Amino acid sequence: MRYLIPLVVLAACATVDDTTSAPSLPDTCGAGAYTYLVGQPATALERVLIMDVVRLVRPDTIVTMDYRPERINFMISDQEIIADITCG
Repeated sequence: MRYLIPLVVLAACATVDDTTSAPSLPDTCGAGAYTYLVGQPATALERVLIMDVVRLVRPDTIVTMDYRPERINFMISDQEIIADITCG
């Protein structure tokens, strides 16, 4: 038991290598072309011609769980700001 306490203390002092990042997802829908819209009001979408499949997702919106790699998802915040753009 007395050997366990120093091991617990040493484990608490251990550092974690946090240099790994999440893998980036491929831009299968062309969302990268619209990243300049992030942070702008949702009404900015009215001035952009997007000839692809688009889905607007607002808070509390029920969406299907189907993944469509060609679909652009615009995530709209409570403040009606474009918060994120993803494929799927």
